[in-house]
Amino acid sequence: MAGNFWENNDNAKAILQQAEALRKIIIRFEKLSEDISDIKEFLEISKTDEEKRQIGEMLRVGEKEMEDFERFVLFSGEYDENNIFLTIQSGAGGVDAQDWAEMLLRMYLRWCELSDYNARIIDESRGTEAGIKSVTVQIEGIYAYGNLKHEAGIHRLVRLSPFNADQLRQTSFARVEVLPIIDSLKEIMIEEKDLRIDTFRASGAGGQHVNKTDSAVRITHLPSGIVTSCQNERSQSQNKERAIALLLAKLHQQAIEVKKQETNEIRGEAKSAQWGNQIRSYVLHPYMLVKDHRTGEETPHTREVLNGSIDRFIQASLRGQKKQM
Repeated sequence: MAGNFWENNDNAKAILQQAEALRKIIIRFEKLSEDISDIKEFLEISKTDEEKRQIGEMLRVGEKEMEDFERFVLFSGEYDENNIFLTIQSGAGGVDAQDWAEMLLRMYLRWCELSDYNARIIDESRGTEAGIKSVTVQIEGIYAYGNLKHEAGIHRLVRLSPFNADQLRQTSFARVEVLPIIDSLKEIMIEEKDLRIDTFRASGAGGQHVNKTDSAVRITHLPSGIVTSCQNERSQSQNKERAIALLLAKLHQQAIEVKKQETNEIRGEAKSAQWGNQIRSYVLHPYMLVKDHRTGEETPHTREVLNGSIDRFIQASLRGQKKQM
Protein backbone atom coordinates (compact mmCIF):
# COMPACT_ATOMS: atom_id res chain seq x y z
CA MET A 1 0.00 0.00 0.00
CA ALA A 2 1.06 3.62 -0.59
CA GLY A 3 2.70 5.38 2.35
CA ASN A 4 -0.13 7.91 2.61
CA PHE A 5 -2.87 5.27 2.50
CA TRP A 6 -3.99 5.88 6.10
CA GLU A 7 -3.90 9.67 5.88
CA ASN A 8 -7.57 9.62 4.93
CA ASN A 9 -8.97 7.16 7.45
CA ASP A 10 -12.52 7.07 6.03
CA ASN A 11 -11.27 6.48 2.49
CA ALA A 12 -8.90 3.74 3.67
CA LYS A 13 -11.72 1.97 5.51
CA ALA A 14 -13.95 2.16 2.42
CA ILE A 15 -11.23 0.62 0.23
CA LEU A 16 -10.62 -2.18 2.75
CA GLN A 17 -14.35 -2.90 2.91
CA GLN A 18 -14.49 -3.14 -0.90
CA ALA A 19 -11.48 -5.47 -0.89
CA GLU A 20 -13.13 -7.69 1.72
CA ALA A 21 -16.36 -7.78 -0.31
CA LEU A 22 -14.40 -8.81 -3.41
CA ARG A 23 -12.57 -11.50 -1.41
CA LYS A 24 -15.92 -12.98 -0.31
CA ILE A 25 -17.20 -12.92 -3.89
CA ILE A 26 -14.11 -14.84 -5.07
CA ILE A 27 -14.53 -17.41 -2.28
CA ARG A 28 -18.20 -17.86 -3.16
CA PHE A 29 -17.37 -18.32 -6.83
CA GLU A 30 -14.67 -20.91 -6.10
CA LYS A 31 -16.97 -22.84 -3.74
CA LEU A 32 -19.80 -22.85 -6.28
CA SER A 33 -17.45 -24.06 -9.02
CA GLU A 34 -16.22 -26.90 -6.80
CA ASP A 35 -19.77 -27.91 -5.92
CA ILE A 36 -20.79 -28.09 -9.57
CA SER A 37 -17.68 -30.13 -10.39
CA ASP A 38 -18.48 -32.59 -7.58
CA ILE A 39 -22.10 -32.90 -8.73
CA LYS A 40 -20.95 -33.73 -12.26
CA GLU A 41 -18.70 -36.47 -10.88
CA PHE A 42 -21.57 -37.93 -8.88
CA LEU A 43 -23.74 -37.86 -12.00
CA GLU A 44 -21.16 -39.92 -13.91
CA ILE A 45 -21.02 -42.67 -11.27
CA SER A 46 -24.74 -42.74 -10.40
CA LYS A 47 -26.35 -46.07 -11.19
CA THR A 48 -30.14 -45.80 -11.00
CA ASP A 49 -32.41 -43.55 -13.00
CA GLU A 50 -33.70 -41.98 -9.78
CA GLU A 51 -30.18 -41.10 -8.67
CA LYS A 52 -29.46 -39.58 -12.05
CA ARG A 53 -32.69 -37.58 -11.90
CA GLN A 54 -31.97 -36.19 -8.42
CA ILE A 55 -28.34 -35.36 -9.16
CA GLY A 56 -29.34 -33.88 -12.51
CA GLU A 57 -31.76 -31.58 -10.71
CA MET A 58 -29.02 -30.54 -8.28
CA LEU A 59 -26.79 -29.77 -11.26
CA ARG A 60 -29.45 -27.61 -12.89
CA VAL A 61 -29.93 -25.66 -9.67
CA GLY A 62 -26.17 -25.17 -9.29
CA GLU A 63 -25.72 -24.01 -12.88
CA LYS A 64 -28.65 -21.61 -12.51
CA GLU A 65 -27.04 -20.16 -9.38
CA MET A 66 -23.75 -19.83 -11.25
CA GLU A 67 -25.54 -18.04 -14.09
CA ASP A 68 -27.22 -15.64 -11.63
CA PHE A 69 -23.89 -15.09 -9.89
CA GLU A 70 -22.13 -14.32 -13.16
CA ARG A 71 -24.85 -11.82 -14.05
CA PHE A 72 -24.39 -10.16 -10.65
CA VAL A 73 -20.65 -9.82 -11.22
CA LEU A 74 -20.93 -8.63 -14.82
CA PHE A 75 -23.67 -6.09 -14.11
CA SER A 76 -21.75 -4.02 -11.62
CA GLY A 77 -21.80 -0.68 -13.46
CA GLU A 78 -23.40 2.41 -11.95
CA TYR A 79 -26.29 2.47 -14.41
CA ASP A 80 -26.52 -1.21 -15.41
CA GLU A 81 -29.97 -1.59 -13.80
CA ASN A 82 -31.42 1.44 -15.61
CA ASN A 83 -33.86 1.52 -18.49
CA ILE A 84 -32.50 3.04 -21.68
CA PHE A 85 -33.01 5.15 -24.76
CA LEU A 86 -31.65 3.33 -27.82
CA THR A 87 -31.18 5.48 -30.92
CA ILE A 88 -30.37 4.21 -34.41
CA GLN A 89 -29.13 6.60 -37.12
CA SER A 90 -28.50 5.64 -40.72
CA GLY A 91 -25.00 6.45 -41.95
CA ALA A 92 -23.10 6.15 -45.22
CA GLY A 93 -24.93 4.14 -47.86
CA GLY A 94 -27.96 6.18 -48.93
CA VAL A 95 -31.27 4.32 -49.17
CA ASP A 96 -29.53 1.06 -48.33
CA ALA A 97 -28.29 2.56 -45.06
CA GLN A 98 -31.79 3.74 -44.18
CA ASP A 99 -33.13 0.26 -44.88
CA TRP A 100 -30.28 -1.16 -42.76
CA ALA A 101 -31.25 1.12 -39.88
CA GLU A 102 -34.78 -0.27 -40.05
CA MET A 103 -33.42 -3.84 -40.08
CA LEU A 104 -31.47 -3.05 -36.89
CA LEU A 105 -34.60 -1.57 -35.33
CA ARG A 106 -36.48 -4.79 -36.03
CA MET A 107 -33.58 -6.83 -34.60
CA TYR A 108 -33.59 -4.93 -31.30
CA LEU A 109 -37.39 -4.89 -31.02
CA ARG A 110 -37.40 -8.65 -31.61
CA TRP A 111 -34.66 -9.13 -28.97
CA CYS A 112 -36.76 -7.13 -26.50
CA GLU A 113 -39.73 -9.37 -27.26
CA LEU A 114 -37.67 -12.53 -26.72
CA SER A 115 -36.19 -11.11 -23.49
CA ASP A 116 -39.52 -9.93 -22.03
CA TYR A 117 -38.46 -6.28 -22.25
CA ASN A 118 -40.91 -3.47 -22.96
CA ALA A 119 -39.96 -1.38 -25.99
CA ARG A 120 -41.73 1.51 -27.64
CA ILE A 121 -40.72 3.93 -30.35
CA ILE A 122 -40.84 7.51 -29.08
CA ASP A 123 -39.45 9.30 -32.13
CA GLU A 124 -38.90 8.31 -35.74
CA SER A 125 -37.80 9.97 -38.96
CA ARG A 126 -38.68 7.92 -42.02
CA GLY A 127 -36.62 7.78 -45.19
CA THR A 128 -38.11 9.31 -48.32
CA GLU A 129 -37.85 6.07 -50.33
CA ALA A 130 -37.46 3.34 -47.71
CA GLY A 131 -36.22 2.63 -44.20
CA ILE A 132 -35.55 5.18 -41.49
CA LYS A 133 -33.15 8.08 -41.08
CA SER A 134 -33.26 7.87 -37.29
CA VAL A 135 -35.35 6.31 -34.54
CA THR A 136 -35.33 6.40 -30.74
CA VAL A 137 -36.72 3.54 -28.70
CA GLN A 138 -37.39 3.52 -24.96
CA ILE A 139 -36.55 0.08 -23.54
CA GLU A 140 -37.60 -1.00 -20.05
CA GLY A 141 -36.50 -4.18 -18.29
CA ILE A 142 -34.15 -5.57 -15.67
CA TYR A 143 -30.53 -4.60 -16.48
CA ALA A 144 -31.55 -3.03 -19.79
CA TYR A 145 -28.48 -0.80 -19.87
CA GLY A 146 -26.21 -3.56 -18.55
CA ASN A 147 -27.27 -5.83 -21.39
CA LEU A 148 -27.28 -3.37 -24.27
CA LYS A 149 -24.59 -0.81 -23.45
CA HIS A 150 -22.00 -2.61 -25.62
CA GLU A 151 -24.34 -2.46 -28.63
CA ALA A 152 -23.39 1.20 -28.96
CA GLY A 153 -21.26 1.87 -32.01
CA ILE A 154 -21.17 1.48 -35.79
CA HIS A 155 -22.89 -1.56 -37.34
CA ARG A 156 -21.91 -2.52 -40.91
CA LEU A 157 -23.99 -4.46 -43.44
CA VAL A 158 -22.70 -6.09 -46.64
CA ARG A 159 -25.29 -7.49 -49.08
CA LEU A 160 -26.64 -7.43 -52.61
CA SER A 161 -28.61 -4.19 -52.74
CA PRO A 162 -32.38 -4.60 -53.29
CA PHE A 163 -32.44 -0.92 -54.37
CA ASN A 164 -30.00 -1.35 -57.25
CA ALA A 165 -31.26 -2.56 -60.61
CA ASP A 166 -28.05 -4.50 -61.16
CA GLN A 167 -28.14 -5.91 -57.60
CA LEU A 168 -24.57 -4.85 -56.93
CA ARG A 169 -22.93 -5.55 -53.59
CA GLN A 170 -23.53 -2.65 -51.23
CA THR A 171 -21.93 -1.75 -47.89
CA SER A 172 -24.10 0.25 -45.50
CA PHE A 173 -23.58 1.69 -42.04
CA ALA A 174 -25.74 2.69 -39.09
CA ARG A 175 -24.87 4.03 -35.67
CA VAL A 176 -26.43 2.78 -32.45
CA GLU A 177 -26.46 4.97 -29.35
CA VAL A 178 -27.41 3.61 -25.91
CA LEU A 179 -28.13 5.99 -23.03
CA PRO A 180 -29.31 5.10 -19.52
CA ILE A 181 -32.52 6.83 -18.44
CA ILE A 182 -31.76 8.93 -15.39
CA ASP A 183 -34.66 10.34 -13.37
CA SER A 184 -32.78 13.29 -11.95
CA LEU A 185 -29.27 14.53 -11.38
CA LYS A 186 -28.38 17.21 -8.86
CA GLU A 187 -25.37 18.29 -10.88
CA ILE A 188 -27.46 18.90 -14.01
CA MET A 189 -29.97 21.72 -13.81
CA ILE A 190 -32.36 22.32 -16.69
CA GLU A 191 -33.87 25.80 -16.58
CA GLU A 192 -36.95 26.72 -18.58
CA LYS A 193 -35.23 29.80 -20.04
CA ASP A 194 -32.57 27.54 -21.59
CA LEU A 195 -35.14 25.55 -23.56
CA ARG A 196 -36.83 26.28 -26.88
CA ILE A 197 -39.89 24.08 -27.17
CA ASP A 198 -41.50 23.61 -30.59
CA THR A 199 -44.62 21.61 -31.34
CA PHE A 200 -45.43 20.04 -34.69
CA ARG A 201 -47.70 17.49 -36.28
CA ALA A 202 -46.47 13.95 -35.76
CA SER A 203 -45.53 12.07 -38.91
CA GLY A 204 -45.02 8.58 -37.52
CA ALA A 205 -47.38 5.73 -36.76
CA GLY A 206 -49.98 6.20 -34.08
CA GLY A 207 -53.39 6.40 -35.68
CA GLN A 208 -55.48 9.39 -36.71
CA HIS A 209 -54.86 11.29 -33.46
CA VAL A 210 -51.20 12.07 -34.08
CA ASN A 211 -51.96 13.28 -37.61
CA LYS A 212 -54.63 15.79 -36.58
CA THR A 213 -53.01 17.60 -33.67
CA ASP A 214 -49.65 19.29 -33.06
CA SER A 215 -48.83 16.80 -30.31
CA ALA A 216 -45.20 16.15 -31.24
CA VAL A 217 -42.58 18.07 -29.27
CA ARG A 218 -39.07 19.14 -30.19
CA ILE A 219 -36.84 20.58 -27.45
CA THR A 220 -33.64 22.51 -28.09
CA HIS A 221 -31.28 23.04 -25.16
CA LEU A 222 -29.85 26.45 -26.08
CA PRO A 223 -26.59 26.34 -24.05
CA SER A 224 -25.48 22.98 -25.49
CA GLY A 225 -27.34 22.90 -28.81
CA ILE A 226 -28.68 19.41 -28.03
CA VAL A 227 -32.02 18.69 -29.71
CA THR A 228 -34.44 15.96 -28.63
CA SER A 229 -37.93 15.14 -29.81
CA CYS A 230 -40.81 12.78 -29.19
CA GLN A 231 -43.89 12.28 -31.33
CA ASN A 232 -45.39 8.86 -30.63
CA GLU A 233 -47.15 9.49 -27.32
CA ARG A 234 -50.84 10.37 -27.38
CA SER A 235 -50.59 13.81 -25.80
CA GLN A 236 -48.29 16.80 -26.08
CA SER A 237 -47.51 16.67 -22.34
CA GLN A 238 -46.43 13.03 -22.59
CA ASN A 239 -44.24 13.79 -25.59
CA LYS A 240 -42.67 16.70 -23.70
CA GLU A 241 -41.97 14.47 -20.70
CA ARG A 242 -40.22 11.89 -22.87
CA ALA A 243 -38.22 14.55 -24.73
CA ILE A 244 -37.08 16.07 -21.42
CA ALA A 245 -35.98 12.63 -20.17
CA LEU A 246 -33.98 12.07 -23.36
CA LEU A 247 -32.45 15.55 -23.02
CA LEU A 248 -31.39 14.77 -19.45
CA ALA A 249 -29.74 11.53 -20.62
CA LYS A 250 -27.86 13.39 -23.38
CA LEU A 251 -26.75 16.17 -21.02
CA HIS A 252 -25.47 13.56 -18.60
CA GLN A 253 -23.64 11.90 -21.47
CA GLN A 254 -22.08 15.22 -22.43
CA ALA A 255 -20.97 15.82 -18.81
CA ILE A 256 -19.27 12.40 -18.79
CA GLU A 257 -17.41 13.22 -22.01
CA VAL A 258 -16.21 16.58 -20.73
CA LYS A 259 -15.20 15.20 -17.34
CA LYS A 260 -13.27 12.15 -18.49
CA GLN A 261 -12.04 13.36 -21.90
CA GLU A 262 -11.53 9.82 -23.04
CA THR A 263 -13.40 6.90 -24.55
CA ASN A 264 -17.03 7.28 -23.64
CA GLU A 265 -18.07 4.67 -21.03
CA ILE A 266 -21.80 5.02 -21.61
CA ARG A 267 -22.37 5.75 -25.25
CA GLY A 268 -19.26 4.32 -26.80
CA GLU A 269 -16.57 6.22 -28.69
CA ALA A 270 -18.13 8.77 -31.04
CA LYS A 271 -17.16 7.81 -34.57
CA SER A 272 -18.65 8.60 -37.93
CA ALA A 273 -20.91 5.92 -39.39
CA GLN A 274 -18.67 4.88 -42.25
CA TRP A 275 -15.98 2.41 -43.35
CA GLY A 276 -13.40 1.29 -40.80
CA ASN A 277 -15.22 2.30 -37.63
CA GLN A 278 -17.59 -0.64 -37.26
CA ILE A 279 -17.89 -2.65 -34.05
CA ARG A 280 -19.78 -5.46 -35.81
CA SER A 281 -20.21 -6.61 -39.40
CA TYR A 282 -23.23 -8.42 -40.83
CA VAL A 283 -22.23 -10.04 -44.14
CA LEU A 284 -25.04 -11.48 -46.29
CA HIS A 285 -22.99 -11.77 -49.52
CA PRO A 286 -20.86 -13.46 -50.81
CA TYR A 287 -21.05 -15.55 -47.60
CA MET A 288 -23.08 -15.49 -44.39
CA LEU A 289 -21.37 -14.20 -41.26
CA VAL A 290 -21.97 -11.87 -38.34
CA LYS A 291 -18.75 -10.93 -36.54
CA ASP A 292 -18.07 -8.65 -33.58
CA HIS A 293 -14.71 -7.01 -34.17
CA ARG A 294 -14.11 -6.27 -30.47
CA THR A 295 -14.56 -9.78 -29.06
CA GLY A 296 -14.04 -11.98 -32.13
CA GLU A 297 -17.45 -13.61 -31.52
CA GLU A 298 -19.00 -14.72 -34.81
CA THR A 299 -21.73 -16.90 -36.29
CA PRO A 300 -22.88 -17.87 -39.81
CA HIS A 301 -26.53 -17.82 -38.65
CA THR A 302 -27.26 -14.32 -39.92
CA ARG A 303 -31.02 -14.82 -40.20
CA GLU A 304 -31.32 -15.76 -36.52
CA VAL A 305 -29.19 -12.77 -35.45
CA LEU A 306 -31.24 -10.31 -37.50
CA ASN A 307 -34.33 -11.88 -35.97
CA GLY A 308 -33.18 -10.90 -32.48
CA SER A 309 -30.81 -13.66 -31.39
CA ILE A 310 -27.95 -11.41 -30.23
CA ASP A 311 -27.39 -12.84 -26.74
CA ARG A 312 -24.12 -14.51 -27.76
CA PHE A 313 -22.68 -11.10 -28.70
CA ILE A 314 -24.01 -9.47 -25.53
CA GLN A 315 -22.47 -12.16 -23.33
CA ALA A 316 -19.15 -12.04 -25.20
CA SER A 317 -18.97 -8.26 -24.70
CA LEU A 318 -19.81 -8.56 -21.00
CA ARG A 319 -17.17 -11.24 -20.46
CA GLY A 320 -14.65 -9.16 -22.36
CA GLN A 321 -15.47 -6.25 -20.08
CA LYS A 322 -14.93 -8.48 -17.04
CA LYS A 323 -11.45 -9.48 -18.26
CA GLN A 324 -10.49 -5.81 -18.56
CA MET A 325 -11.50 -5.00 -14.97
